Amino acid sequence: MAEAARIRSLEARHATLETRIAEEGGRPRPDDLALMRLKREKLRLKEEMEKLKGASVH
Repeated sequence: MAEAARIRSLEARHATLETRIAEEGGRPRPDDLALMRLKREKLRLKEEMEKLKGASVH
């Protein structure tokens, strides 16, 4: 059960990052470094979610 809560938390953070990436990318002069950091964090969260989902299947 704790894994499901952790996955939901990660999904929420992932969605927040998606919004922040879209906002930054939509600016007239987006900060490339900020975008890179946001995307890297989003990928890290995705990988962690996949690992947790895979662990709960086995």
